Amino acid sequence: MALWRAYQRALTAHPWKVQVLTAGSLMGLGDVISQQLVERRGLQEHQTGRTLTMVSLGCGFVGPVVGGWYKVLDRLIPGTTKVDALKKMLLDQGGFAPCFLGCFLPLVGTLNGLSAQDNWAKLRRLWPAVQLANFYLVPLHYRLAVVQCVAVIWNSYLSWKAHRL
Repeated sequence: MALWRAYQRALTAHPWKVQVLTAGSLMGLGDVISQQLVERRGLQEHQTGRTLTMVSLGCGFVGPVVGGWYKVLDRLIPGTTKVDALKKMLLDQGGFAPCFLGCFLPLVGTLNGLSAQDNWAKLRRLWPAVQLANFYLVPLHYRLAVVQCVAVIWNSYLSWKAHRL
């Protein structure tokens, strides 16, 4: 609990920095999980550069873009009722997600040689339910962290798929 309280204090004092670092850290964690638990590389065979690439994507692209979007979205649709959450999810999925994925997937594809079609199909099935719960249940300053925690699973899959032998 002390770690959680420290995180909350840091988030209150430096919300933007902490959210961006959280996104990068959790994307890196997804790659570590992929390499160690899925691929079973072991520490000797761990590809540190690959993990740092995922951290960089989180800090340099995902964190700022998604975190900024959540701020805009909360200004466009203030409130946390069920109807507000549904409106946010619809706007997120109908407007933001296609634009974001249109940038993110080619970026990841360029870095890792992944098929954008495979990634798009899987992401479309998962994300609307996550976002509905996120907009309804989670306060604005925790949304990016919640999404990135869910994305750890997705990032593990992406990393594994990108680096399969």
